[in-house]
Amino acid sequence: MTDRMNDTPHFYDPARIGTLYLPQTAAAIDAGLAAGLSPAQDDRQRIALLLVDPQVDFIHVDGALSVPGAVDDTRRTIEWLLAHTGEISLIAASLDSHIPVQIFYPTWWTDTEGRHPDPYTLITSADVEQGRWQPVYEPEWSREYVHQLETQARKALMIWPYHTMIGTPGHAVTPALYEAIAYHAAARAVQPRFVSKGSIAKTEHYSLLEPEVKVPEHPQGSLNTALLDELATYERVYVAGQAKSHCVLETLGSVMNYFDGQPEQIAKWHLLTDCTSSVAHPEIDFDALADARLDDYTARGLQRVRSTDPLR
Repeated sequence: MTDRMNDTPHFYDPARIGTLYLPQTAAAIDAGLAAGLSPAQDDRQRIALLLVDPQVDFIHVDGALSVPGAVDDTRRTIEWLLAHTGEISLIAASLDSHIPVQIFYPTWWTDTEGRHPDPYTLITSADVEQGRWQPVYEPEWSREYVHQLETQARKALMIWPYHTMIGTPGHAVTPALYEAIAYHAAARAVQPRFVSKGSIAKTEHYSLLEPEVKVPEHPQGSLNTALLDELATYERVYVAGQAKSHCVLETLGSVMNYFDGQPEQIAKWHLLTDCTSSVAHPEIDFDALADARLDDYTARGLQRVRSTDPLR
C-alpha cells in the first residue's frame, strides 16, 4: 500500500463493509474533489481496475448467493483502490442482472411429477434426454443448451438460488465499494463504467464479456469485443470481484481466448488473488477446479498478485 492510506477518506469505515446502508455518495464525491489528484486523462501509464459482480447478493453474508470470504475480499479491494486512486485511470464494474424466469433457475425446469429443482441441482444432458428434468420453456433450445454446455464449456447446468434480481437490494453494488468508486470518479475526473450482464433468459452469463452459449440476436449475446479492445489499450488491467470459481474465472477465460497468441496482451492482466473467493458447494470443490484453470492461465502469462504487492 502507498502512504495515501495513512490519510483515509473520512467516509470510509471498514466496519460497514458487508452491511446494507445508503451510500454516502455526496461525501465520497466531495472527498474526491478535495483530493487534489490529476485527471485520469493526464496519466502517462494507464491502469484499469475491472470489478466483477461486486454486488450485495454475492458479498454480504446474508446475500442470496453469498460467497464465503467476500467481505474481506471487498475490504482489501477498497483499500487497494483508495491507496492507488492516483494511479488507476478507469474503473469498470459488471452487474449481474437477473429476472425471475431463467434457464439456471428452478422456474425453468420440472421433474416428472411437476416439482421444480432445488438450488445447486446439476442438470445434465442425459437427465434431459431421459426425462428426469423437463424444460418448462423453450424445450428445443433447452435440450440443445445443456448439450452445448457439456461439449463446449465442459460443465453441467447448475441451478442457482435466485440472486442479483433486477430491482432488488441484492442487485446493488455493495455500499462501501460504491463509495470508493464514486470517490475515484470525482478525484480523477473520470466516469466509472458499469456493464450489465445476465439478463438473457435462455443462457448463463458468467463471464462479463460473453454468455456461456451465444445468442446472436440479443445485444448481450456475443463476445464484447469493444470492451476487450478498449482494455487492450491500457498498460495494465487488475481484476477483482466475485466469484473466483465462476464469473471471475470465466471472465479471465474470455480474455485468454481473445488474446491467444498475443503474450504481450495477456501479460497486462493481473488477478488480485486476495480480492476474490470461490462459491461454496456441498459436493463440488469449486476452488480447486478454479485453481487448476488459473495455473494454466498463469503459464500462459496471466499475472497473479496480491493487493499488498506494489504496482509494477
